[in-house]
Amino acid sequence: MKNSSRKIYSKNCWIDHSLQPATITLADGMIAAIDFSKLDDAEDMGDIIIMPGVIDAHVHVNEPGRTEWEGFDTATKAAAAGGTTTLVDMPLNASPVNVSLQALQKKLHSTDGKMHINCAFYGGLIPGNVSEIEGMIKAGIVGVKCFLVHSGIDDFPNVTQKDIEEAMPILAKYNIPLLVHAEIMNEAVSSDFENHPQSYRHYLASRPKKWENDAVEMMAALSAKYNCAVHIVHVSSAEALDIIERAKAQKTLMTAETCPQYIFFHAEEIPDGNCLYKCAPPIREKENNELLKQALKTGLLDFISTDHSPAPSNIKKLDSGNLMKAWGGIAGIQFLLSASWTALKDIMPLETFIPLLTAHPAQFIHAQNKKGTIAVGFDADLVCWNPHEKFIVKEESILFRHKISPYIGTTLFGAVHETIVNGHIVFSNQEIKQSNKGKWLLQV
Repeated sequence: MKNSSRKIYSKNCWIDHSLQPATITLADGMIAAIDFSKLDDAEDMGDIIIMPGVIDAHVHVNEPGRTEWEGFDTATKAAAAGGTTTLVDMPLNASPVNVSLQALQKKLHSTDGKMHINCAFYGGLIPGNVSEIEGMIKAGIVGVKCFLVHSGIDDFPNVTQKDIEEAMPILAKYNIPLLVHAEIMNEAVSSDFENHPQSYRHYLASRPKKWENDAVEMMAALSAKYNCAVHIVHVSSAEALDIIERAKAQKTLMTAETCPQYIFFHAEEIPDGNCLYKCAPPIREKENNELLKQALKTGLLDFISTDHSPAPSNIKKLDSGNLMKAWGGIAGIQFLLSASWTALKDIMPLETFIPLLTAHPAQFIHAQNKKGTIAVGFDADLVCWNPHEKFIVKEESILFRHKISPYIGTTLFGAVHETIVNGHIVFSNQEIKQSNKGKWLLQV
């Protein structure tokens, strides 16, 4: 059944790289027309921003097999509530892990009736599965993820340089990026963390910037050697920025992202024994994080994603506060737009900010011809939001499975009024209006 036509007007529509008055006509899941005036039969949204739906290119949905941690139903509802219309699911944490064509097919089947926004998928690179990569690429994955340190999941082990060099010619052939968790333990660290398992300062010392810097250096060299696209996920070390800048200047196929937690929170403010803030790499000091913000402003960092990695409270060790044993992951899929804008609004205009959540991640997942832009013929994925409206994050407003997040109690700017997925109003007036309106985003 096709959508009926709908016309929406705002004084601030993000079209042709600027905010301008326009009426956008939606029909059959697409943007059917754009008029740079207010049409008589258009719904008037005043000066609310209408922009392309947010694309979150780094999410751990954990389904199938670990839906007690999350799942497509709750993850995509929470995403819609935050203005996200497309997410890309990471290959680990599910069971089976998504490292084969058979596992990918199980993953796709697990979304039935639960996909409230669009979903794309990454495959995984682990030791011994290089022969599976081409089949997953042909089935539609948009990238391949690997870890250079233990992932936290035993059935998704980290790779060696040899594994990477075996995979890169295949990835280069299909122009598929290798996404890398860039920490490498080249030398032992004397942090005394084991004797201070509740100390955030000791946790931070246990995962030094050097691990990240060395890993980014290695990946830049391998990317250049094989002419293979490499994407550094969740950059936390500002010292790695020079390496990324040098690689880009040399036309190496390297891109990089950071996450809201690395620019919104700061190590100096994180209390001991609060495992909500534990993630890997760790949230670092404010001075470091200010440099990450500047790298987003200049475009050195390409986009922002959440790395939404939730877990039940017992696995997060909220009772004991044991940072050494707690699952490392921030639950934040609902706050990509608002937390990022809150962190960045004082240093960049909306014109710089909006592409970091829309056009840039769309290009990264090769969806730039249908996502991330408001243009005739593109998919009708939109978010209507007010960057000046602030709100306090409350537990009862959270739609992801476990209502535990370091964002609870914080004040954020950028309230989402409506999220439109494939022409359907999925979220409006603080509730889910229509379900299962998402589609697979497969690169085939």
